[in-house]
Amino acid sequence: MAREKVLGMGGVFLRAKNAEGLRKWYFRHLGVDITEWGGAITVHAQDQETYWSVFEEKSDYMPKRQVVMINWRVANLDAMLDQLRAADVRIEERIEESEQGRFGWGYDVEGNKFELWEPPE
Repeated sequence: MAREKVLGMGGVFLRAKNAEGLRKWYFRHLGVDITEWGGAITVHAQDQETYWSVFEEKSDYMPKRQVVMINWRVANLDAMLDQLRAADVRIEERIEESEQGRFGWGYDVEGNKFELWEPPE
């Protein structure tokens, strides 16, 4: 009998001090379309992948106090980072490039670090 497995990322959930304010921040700065029930649904084009990973507790990949980090797929990393800079959103100036694509990072209004990913062509 075949073993069951997950089919993809089902969702990412954040705890917020000001949930409505954080929803508005993600809409205004990252273009996340918020539904009437207070969340968002993303639909990926065929063959686009969503990744899930576990980091060691001691990892510096995200702030120690942060339990979850969202990776947002973007079409143009440079344009998105420029847009965030123009809106005075805190971003990290470094960009990482690898065979997996290009990566940049920023922080939302509550200090949660997020990752932006421009997949390779």
